[in-house]
Parts: sequence; structure tokens; C-alpha cells
Amino acid sequence: MRGDRMISILLLLQSHGRMTAGELAEQLEVSERTIYRDMEALSGTGIPVVAERGKNGGWSLLENYKTDLTGLKEAEIQALFVSTSAHLLDDLGLTRLSQEARNKLIASLPTTYRENAKDVWNRIHIDTRSWRRQQGKTASFDILKQAIWEENKLKITYQRADGKTDDRTVSPLGLVAKGDLWYLIAAKDNGDLRNYRASRIQHAELLEERFVRPDDFNLAEYWTSSTKTFIRNLPSYEVKVEAAAAVVSRLTFSGRFARVLNVGSENNEGRVPVTLSFDTEEEAVGYLLGFGDQLKVVEPEGLSRRVLERAERTVAFYRGD
Repeated sequence: MRGDRMISILLLLQSHGRMTAGELAEQLEVSERTIYRDMEALSGTGIPVVAERGKNGGWSLLENYKTDLTGLKEAEIQALFVSTSAHLLDDLGLTRLSQEARNKLIASLPTTYRENAKDVWNRIHIDTRSWRRQQGKTASFDILKQAIWEENKLKITYQRADGKTDDRTVSPLGLVAKGDLWYLIAAKDNGDLRNYRASRIQHAELLEERFVRPDDFNLAEYWTSSTKTFIRNLPSYEVKVEAAAAVVSRLTFSGRFARVLNVGSENNEGRVPVTLSFDTEEEAVGYLLGFGDQLKVVEPEGLSRRVLERAERTVAFYRGD
């Protein structure tokens, strides 16, 4: 809090010219003794505060001294300097410009706050990449960006989830990074909005035809709504198992997609009831086989038989039967 208060003192003196300790204390809701300590601290950091005695005396800043700071609190300064995702900036071609902007922002801060701002970079770093780097964008990424800024329609060759490709003409409205994957948000000719994974865009051609960007379109609001709808419509195949206590903490780190819905208490046999959710039965079978005898199917009825059949086929395959 002291850093915020010292910034406030600087701004008050800059706007009022001269203020008494009593006036500053009233404005900041602290004691006059606290103000005197703050003034001593400000002077120690090189800020030219001057005290004048007498009837019209008070505290002021040395003539012509001004801070370029415009009311930012210390926590707000830290928020501005938290590192953004380096690889996403690189995807957008903004790495150098981002560094230059941050250097200019640092130069605008009073000397006493510059080192603190720089220190944020050494204390907080954000990396949104997964451990196994995925191809998040496309070779035509620059064309997507150009079309978005210039509001030109695009003709794209898109690979669907089933592996088939088709050509589409779209009006590109924005790009969204989800983890380390990029999505193109675009409108079809009928106005319907669609999300296209950038890495599946095999080719993009910038068309001369322009489009009118909807005045009421808000990219962040659309994405929030879109992801909620996507999650709500995901297929769900729920499975109840008994897990060996030793593997419970590893259930979400198997390399396969599974959601842990509930974890119960360990029973006398050292096993823990767990409820899992998958998109399909086929995904569940592969996941359960990966844990061998560490997971035992309780529900649904018939799933344990499917796991056994798959295990028997696997054994027969390797035996050459």
C-alpha cells in the first residue's frame, strides 16, 4: 500500500502545487506522521520534494519537475508488465513491437518505479504452449491477419474433422488463441459465425471482395458464448471404476482425454471409487487398457467385457495367433 500512497502524493503535489502535511493526510486518510515518513522516503529515492515552513508553507515538488505517471497504482504497473505469451506474440509478428512498447512504457515511469517494473519480467513468465508442441497456425497465417485488418473476404481450403477438405468463402472477423492453438472466427455468406482451427486451413486466398464488419460483433463475448455452447454439446460417456490408490493422482496425465468427475474415499482393499467421463465408449476402452489391472470397471454394464475382448485381441496379435 505504501507504494500506491507515494504515487498518490506525487500526483497530488503535481496537480495542487503545494500542500501541507495535514492536507495530504486528510486526502489519503493517514496520519501526518505517516506523511512525513513518506516524504522522507520519496526524497531518499531521488524525487525532489521540498518542505517550506511558515504560514503559507507546505510540501511541493521542485519547480519544473513532473512525473509522467498518470495515476497508475503499483499493482496496476505490475499488471502492465506481466509477460505476455512469447510464442503467441511471435505468431502474430508482434514480438519486437511489444518489446519496444514496453521499453517506452518503462521510460515514462518515474525512476523509482522503473526497476520494479522490469523486475516483474524476472518473477512472472507466461508460457501457453503445451509440453508436446502442436501446430497451432497455418502457413497462410499472415494472409488471415491481413484479411481481418483490411476486411477482405477469404477463400480457404479447410480440412474437416473427418479428414475431408472443401473450399469455403468466408468473412474473417478475428483470431483467438486457445492454449497454443489458433482459431479463425469468420462469417459465412448467410451471416452464420463459425470457428475454424487455423492449423486445418490448408490454403487461404485473399479476395478483392470486401465485407462489412458487423457493428455489434464483440470477439471476446462471442468466443465465451461459443465455448460454453461447445462444452455443453460435448458427447459424454460416464464410467465408474475402482482405482488403485497409487494411480489416482495420474488419472488426468495419461496422454488420453478423460475428465475426472468424482473421487471417493479409499476402501479397505486399497482401492478408490472414481467417476470418469469420456466422449465415447471407444475412448474409454483404450484409456482403461492403459492402466491394466490398476482400474476395475464397475459401470456401465458391458464395458468390462469390451475391455476384456480388446485385451484378448491384443494378446492374440502379439502371439501371432
